[in-house]
Amino acid sequence: MESLLLHVPFVCRSWYEASLNPSCWKHLVFPQDLHTNWDVEDVTLIDKFEAYYEIRTCSEDAFIKFVVGRSHGSCTDLSLPSDCSKEVLNYIADECPALISLSLPDDHPVSSEYSLLILPTVIGKWEHLENLWLESSDFLVYIITQIALACSKFSGLSVSSATIGEEQASAIVTYLPNIKSLILRGARMDLKNLVIILQGCKNLVHLDVRDCRGFISGDERVLELASNIKTFMCEGSMVDDYDDDIDFDDDYGIFHDDLVYDYISS
Repeated sequence: MESLLLHVPFVCRSWYEASLNPSCWKHLVFPQDLHTNWDVEDVTLIDKFEAYYEIRTCSEDAFIKFVVGRSHGSCTDLSLPSDCSKEVLNYIADECPALISLSLPDDHPVSSEYSLLILPTVIGKWEHLENLWLESSDFLVYIITQIALACSKFSGLSVSSATIGEEQASAIVTYLPNIKSLILRGARMDLKNLVIILQGCKNLVHLDVRDCRGFISGDERVLELASNIKTFMCEGSMVDDYDDDIDFDDDYGIFHDDLVYDYISS
């Protein structure tokens, strides 16, 4: 991205024209520290962009829209920075109909409670979506439901910092039974809910449940159920002493259900 914006266009006219070809902008990986950087000696991409194009100020939203706009609808792989707005996600939904892979990183506003609700409302515009990376399991059931309705080719889901209770595990099995890749590394998930996934998702070829809390990595039943999965990783998973009486589907989930209902009703 930096080369396409700051280097290639300044070589000559023909290179400049070539850099405008939408095929050059199909795979967009934005730096996580796109603008704000606590290290004053470290210049960010937007800082360089402002200097090269003699722009006084450029907001994160404006920069993301500018870059995404260069794809002219051909963007297939997109990894967003850690600081962009709901407006940007709506823009991407309209401007990236060919999207296949989408990554929403940690501390992304879209991962916060109310703004994450936007994701289910726009997923229907990405009928070609195959892979989704999330840094939160908030509203995962509603997101999965919309994926099942709109994205017939969907095959890969990765969720960091996940809490996988019975509701989430059942949703994965019910709405994504043919999923091939599932990454839940570091999740809070007990043995019962892992078994639900293992028994229901028969087409899994890649399952990563390393460093989880709620089951033992060497559990014989888990290893037996996962024996047909080509790549199965569960190293480092264990049961914490204080996990025994924890219900992952308690008032936290009810609170989120109310948020979803209120949002949809409004």
